[in-house]
Amino acid sequence: MANPLFSDREIRFVLHEVGEIEALCKLPGLSAHSRDTIDPYIDACRRLAREHLFPSYRPMNAESPLLEKGAVKVHPAMHELYPRMVELGVIAATRPEEVGGQGLPTLAATLAHAYLMAGNLSAYGYVGLTSGAARLIESFGSDAQKRMFMDRMYSGQWTGTMALTEPQAGSSLADVTTSAKPRADGSYQIRGSKVFISGGDQDFTENIVHLTLARIEGAPPGTKGISLFAVPKRRLEGEQLVNNDVSITGVFHKMGWRGLPSVALSFGEEDNCQGWLIGAPHQGLSYMFQMMNEARIMVGANGVSTSMVAYHEAVDYAKTRVQGRKPSAKDPLAPPVPIIEHNDIKRMLLQHRAISEGSLLLVAHAAKLADLSEHETSPEAKAKAKLLLDVITPIAKSYPAERGFFANALAVQVHGGYGYTSEYLPEAWLRDQKLNTLHEGTTGIQSIDLVGRKLAMGGGNGARAFFEELAAIIARAEAAGVDGEDVARLGRATRTAQDAVMQTLTRGLEQGADALLLHSADMLELLSTLFVAARWLDAMTVAHQGKKKGDPDGFYAAKILTGRYFIRAELPRVDTLAAECARTALEILEMPAEAW
Repeated sequence: MANPLFSDREIRFVLHEVGEIEALCKLPGLSAHSRDTIDPYIDACRRLAREHLFPSYRPMNAESPLLEKGAVKVHPAMHELYPRMVELGVIAATRPEEVGGQGLPTLAATLAHAYLMAGNLSAYGYVGLTSGAARLIESFGSDAQKRMFMDRMYSGQWTGTMALTEPQAGSSLADVTTSAKPRADGSYQIRGSKVFISGGDQDFTENIVHLTLARIEGAPPGTKGISLFAVPKRRLEGEQLVNNDVSITGVFHKMGWRGLPSVALSFGEEDNCQGWLIGAPHQGLSYMFQMMNEARIMVGANGVSTSMVAYHEAVDYAKTRVQGRKPSAKDPLAPPVPIIEHNDIKRMLLQHRAISEGSLLLVAHAAKLADLSEHETSPEAKAKAKLLLDVITPIAKSYPAERGFFANALAVQVHGGYGYTSEYLPEAWLRDQKLNTLHEGTTGIQSIDLVGRKLAMGGGNGARAFFEELAAIIARAEAAGVDGEDVARLGRATRTAQDAVMQTLTRGLEQGADALLLHSADMLELLSTLFVAARWLDAMTVAHQGKKKGDPDGFYAAKILTGRYFIRAELPRVDTLAAECARTALEILEMPAEAW
């Protein structure tokens, strides 16, 4: 196999040894599962990804969806791929059996679906979005709404989207103007427009349900006046589906993710668009945060997958591309060597690997925290997991995307001039990866969330939970006998980060929000690098213990070396970022408007 998408041994390591999935399955709500049920599901996703999704990626990347006569026509491959994913139960994989799901742990489903994302992230996007939208209705909808929308979405009969962004408002949801007027039948008349709606139209299911933010007439201004509605493309009248006055006004021509259309929607141009209020009025944004936070973990997994598939492509290329000779070679007539024998190629591949595998550890840990926050029996343990998940969600979303983009650029570089051509795939994955830094909240928005909300929540409980997690990882590594220098380096970086966080929060208390958020992007990068290094140290602890029992294939030794590279080559960035966070950055504050 030229490109395995992911190393199967790597997935087993993260799932069973680091993630301890068997212990997780002892919790209430997950006890129906074990290795005997989880491994076959992962294997089925792996086969589907390798045999069907990955072969479809190149043609879907080459032929973007088209808008024809007011409707989007997607690549024909989706008519085969979507039913296969539905048949596998991907949409409701983590949901309880009573709503049509399989009840899988989020950790197991995330790692299984990572194969699908690596195979063709656009194809997976349809089911991922549908799952999140249906989950909103499961959590907050009425029984009638669950029967009308959720059941059909979890079964794959209908797809779903999240419709938040408006042309004039962008990411500022406080400025949403789409309106909702009560109707006599209990529904609402919806009027307005939305943009950048991923999967907002397609031709392989009969209907699409848009989970839409809108304002009921008379609602208060700002985010407090936003409500959540289910607005289907077609509505049911009796047993018939009829047009619901939802029109597609355009398809965006995207840099990447070309198999998943991003559209502009118009609601109610003929004053005949009906929506159904989900939950209580004016609570829409708080409801939508459930889908957004779940989607942010999914975007993190997208980032991991996009980076990892490019890594394996680069390794395969480096092993087969013969060029040049080692500097120590004296004979100009000696045969050229595979470029993987050149030190600079090995440097790039190791950096790419350290970032990608570290990102996988990060996202897997976030998925495990999602399981613990829902299924832990102890209220204290459940609350602790929820708090830490809240803190690291912006990290899990942004780090695999931002550093993944850098890693994807390394894959292009390994390919040399060929990497800059569309005949090879790394350039396409580089384009795909860029979107992961933008959708579900840009990296800047994630940094504001982390610094402005998560670290300071509960009087600093968020920051305390974060650093307590690092302290526990360091203690485990010390007890296991992991290389003392690696442990010490993480300890020093942790203390540096604690000081930087304290200075930042104090500055915010004394000088206000503008001062607090001045270096929020730097703080996000600092804490992301630190937390991934901690996840690496935890993995090195597991590998160290595994190596003692035998390491015939050298997996554990390679894991320790890769983690050591991250700690010694990537972690030092914490010092530079901490110094930047301490600066007043007058250049930013004092640059006159006319100078731009």
